[in-house]
Amino acid sequence: MAKQKLKTKSGVKKRFKITATGKVKHGVAGKRHRLISHNGKYKRQNRGTTVLAKADGDRVKLWTPYGLD
Repeated sequence: MAKQKLKTKSGVKKRFKITATGKVKHGVAGKRHRLISHNGKYKRQNRGTTVLAKADGDRVKLWTPYGLD
């Protein structure tokens, strides 16, 4: 009997991307809604994506057994 395939955590699919070199990119938390309560400096500084620390990236990769497309 064949072993079942592992599932990727659905939250990880939505929140992270893996770069060609294997690092994990993520967007900044707290930028989805209710941005009127934040000032412009906060919105500017948290634009775009950043790379996770190696230890955190390794943890995220455990939740994506076959990588992210």
